[in-house]
Amino acid sequence: MKNEGKNMKPQSAQRETLCSPGEYPLKDVTERIISCAIEVHSTLGPGLLESLYEEALAEEFALRGIPFERQKDVALKYKGKEIGKHRIDLMVEDKVIVELKAVDTMNKIYEAQLLTYLKALNKRVGLLINFNEVKLKDGIKRMII
Repeated sequence: MKNEGKNMKPQSAQRETLCSPGEYPLKDVTERIISCAIEVHSTLGPGLLESLYEEALAEEFALRGIPFERQKDVALKYKGKEIGKHRIDLMVEDKVIVELKAVDTMNKIYEAQLLTYLKALNKRVGLLINFNEVKLKDGIKRMII
């Protein structure tokens, strides 16, 4: 048996070491997105449907002149053949994928889903934002590949 995994960090640790603390790819864009999300959350509070937060966040982006696309199709391929499409919630400045949630408990599958979208669209940075938190900062996860 080989030394599989003996000197390897878990994938999550590898992602965290791609950049030093405080130095994130597309930090300026993600900070603008987070600022908009905080404004939406402070205005609406937790407990609403995800679709309402998406609508409000899109409005906040528009008010601030931030380019974005809603419900962008992602082609899913299997061995080179397109097998279907999925939709991401928001693509901001054609650089950052934003997936929104309004759930009591964040599930690891949401992170896996965002990573799949990042790979499918050849993007490096994504934000997973759960609006169902008392403090929004507790519901934000930055994903970097």
